[in-house]
Amino acid sequence: MSASESASAQQDYRLPTNVKPTHYDLTVWTDIANSKFEGIVHIDLTVNKDTSTIVLNTANLQLGDVSLKSGGSLENVQTASGQEFDPVNERAVFSFAKALSAGTSARLSATFKGDLTGDMLGYYYSTGGKDGELKYTLTQFEPTAARRAFPCWDEPLLKATFAVSLVSRVNSVNLSNMPAVSEDVYKPGSPISEPWIAQKLSSLPDPGQWKVTRFETTPPVSTYLVAYANGPFEFLESSYKSPLSGKVRPLRIYATADVISQAQYALDIKRMVLPLYEEVFDIEYPLPKLDTLVASDFDSGAMENWGLITGRTQAFLLDPKSSDIKYKQNVAATQSHEVAHMWFGNITTMEWWDNLYLNEGRTISLWKLDADFLSAHFYRARALDAKPSSHPIEVECPDANMINQASFAAIFDHLSYAKAASVLRMLASYVGEERFIKGVSIYLKKHMYKNSVTRNLWEGIQAATDLDIPKMMDNWVKKIGYPVVTVTEKDGGILVRQDRFLETGPADPKDNETIWTIPLNLLTVDGEGKPVLNKDILLDDREKFIPLDTSKPFKLNADTTGFYAVKYSADRLAKLGQQAAAPNSPFTLSDRIGLVCDALALSRAGYTTVSSTLELVSLLRDEKESFVWDAIATNLSTIASTWWENPGVVERLNELRRELFVPIVKRLGLEFSDSDSYDDVQLRTTAIEQAAEAGDPWVLSELKSRFDHFLKTGDDSKIHGNLTTIIFRMSVQEGGQPEWEAVKRVAAKSKNPSQSLSAMRSLGATKDLNLAEETFKFIMTEARDQDTFFYAGGLMRNPATRRFLANKFKENFEAFEKRYASNFTALIRWVEASFGGLSSDKDYEETAAFFKDRDTSKFDMALKQTLDTIKSRAAWLKRSTAELTEWLEQRGNSKL
Repeated sequence: MSASESASAQQDYRLPTNVKPTHYDLTVWTDIANSKFEGIVHIDLTVNKDTSTIVLNTANLQLGDVSLKSGGSLENVQTASGQEFDPVNERAVFSFAKALSAGTSARLSATFKGDLTGDMLGYYYSTGGKDGELKYTLTQFEPTAARRAFPCWDEPLLKATFAVSLVSRVNSVNLSNMPAVSEDVYKPGSPISEPWIAQKLSSLPDPGQWKVTRFETTPPVSTYLVAYANGPFEFLESSYKSPLSGKVRPLRIYATADVISQAQYALDIKRMVLPLYEEVFDIEYPLPKLDTLVASDFDSGAMENWGLITGRTQAFLLDPKSSDIKYKQNVAATQSHEVAHMWFGNITTMEWWDNLYLNEGRTISLWKLDADFLSAHFYRARALDAKPSSHPIEVECPDANMINQASFAAIFDHLSYAKAASVLRMLASYVGEERFIKGVSIYLKKHMYKNSVTRNLWEGIQAATDLDIPKMMDNWVKKIGYPVVTVTEKDGGILVRQDRFLETGPADPKDNETIWTIPLNLLTVDGEGKPVLNKDILLDDREKFIPLDTSKPFKLNADTTGFYAVKYSADRLAKLGQQAAAPNSPFTLSDRIGLVCDALALSRAGYTTVSSTLELVSLLRDEKESFVWDAIATNLSTIASTWWENPGVVERLNELRRELFVPIVKRLGLEFSDSDSYDDVQLRTTAIEQAAEAGDPWVLSELKSRFDHFLKTGDDSKIHGNLTTIIFRMSVQEGGQPEWEAVKRVAAKSKNPSQSLSAMRSLGATKDLNLAEETFKFIMTEARDQDTFFYAGGLMRNPATRRFLANKFKENFEAFEKRYASNFTALIRWVEASFGGLSSDKDYEETAAFFKDRDTSKFDMALKQTLDTIKSRAAWLKRSTAELTEWLEQRGNSKL
């Protein structure tokens, strides 16, 4: 594409720059009872070019009067002489008889009306409360839904200040980004600064039953971060003291009365992390308050609106007496992630969505422990980036039809989030965490209240390190994929070579052109056996020889900080396993996790054998750390899930799982205590789950007895929070109608979101296809839109219902399209859940054929990735079934 063509394409999907908004006075009247809203917006404009037209974004709104003031004192008033609407690009074009002159100011005013829907985007309603009938409203604008709530320049670069006023019923609570400066019950005939309010309320039969809440003006902010809400909310309150200024800021979390008692933990996390972020970035949180609003209906997990974080109940509510430890971690992670956005994304915002990772990447990696980060983010990103259908972190801007809710969810997946965090973590390890943070602080301070691109972040880190950061990082951000580093032992050292890693096997030359700059992080040992780490070696060519004494332990990618796989010979991998399992091993916890996960990824792609992975796992059977066992469990489950239609392999593999995990259950027991260490809690939970899934009679009997007590008495006190999911799942799997009905009741109405989530994920575990039909019927008729994919995930996880789910989705595809017509993530999740567990060439062909002539624009990326998954699983089966079967049989025979 030529430069002129590129500029023209950009013009097509970006708003014209003839005027620029600087300030919005936004007034919104909310009528919850009748599911509608109305309002008026006054937008101050700077005129950059002579123009008689103004183009802005609007969608699903009925616009009323549109007028324009101009002149030195805005004394010239004219109404729009023409209005055109472009529903595809979601724009309105207003024409005026008298042109605006460059260098002047103007004020555009427009009234608007809209419907409050349950679509979970724009300005929408949610239902909750004790009886599930309580109705309230909130916003979700990212990425392009502010235009559904009021006409605006809905692009991240076009920052402006906002003064929001909300008109609502007197017995409700109004929230927005900033604190309220006034709140008055409307008195007919009393003076009011916004005439539209008086006009609107005087037309109602009960004008004295409405109030007007005015909020402070925001700093410059992008439209997608503007937020407001109205409803019968209650709150918990705390505060924190800024370590930089000593200023005390109030912190609140809002929810409906029935669940507000479960919001304390999220509030405590917010109170703890805010001062930490201030110290890390050396920038004080700039707003006067920070609220969190918990909603029953919320499409994504949470949203970082400046000063008013919003999110679903599963993201923020926690019952400390009955929630499991992983759920507790997720609540802490979500609140911490959204608070980090107050700096990354809110103070400094990407110019356009191709740089979204500047918002998201660092918010993940800043606070996570390394071992947890590997399992939660690092390897999920690597699995996705190993697919032929992967895409770079920095995605080239799509056209106008692609910058919308659906494409946003499709493109900005784990690669824009977790891979971004992973490569930034790699960079931080290479330059040193202290210098990295200093560079980030330089970047944030330089671009405070402004917008940024990738180059700006690299400049900040370069200023702090005196290193050529773009040279090292550009290919990691701008190119697809990641490398596998192959280690070949030679006389006097090792030869290392980089190639693109693909789950389908060694890359063809056309797919293997990128040369990454790879920090090799070489770990060796000295004469006393103590670890020595060399962080200076970079692999920035195809191959490199490194002098090394290979008779002593060594390992590349120490601490698993680099976003790449390392392939050793089978003999070396066995030695690494022995060295990792030895007392006083030089290898860290993250090293051992990396060894296990790399081994499976390489065998899955055909670089090594599955048996070499299982040999490594066997060598680590005396491992004590829960995170390593979690990696082992995940990888064994992956193998079992891939060979799900080969009962001989699955049962032999389950023998190995029982052999590995049942002794841990017996050592740690099935009961939890307040005195348990974090590691014991995690390891006990993982071991019980694996033993139960592998069919151990003793563990299954113990879990069944706990559920039977609940089934007979309604008392769930014997079901510990950490075991709720596995107890529910095994009870549905091994039981019948009574167990299924009991879990369904919990899914429909539970005492806390954690228990509800466990029930949703377990309802599909049945072996009875009649109950599977009932599960699917429940999904289609009773489940909340935001929760349906949790049930789908349970059906996909269950071998007995996996193909049933795929067929039901195909049979009901039109119903799903209609149900999620305005939702931008649900179809993506359903496609992944419905087909991602399949493993044959026939499944691939049938799935591809089903979607061939259908509109897949809302989930195109997810479909391609899912088809890649099916294809790679099928190839793995064909390549490794004989070898895996032989290894499992030999292992079984050797025990006789």
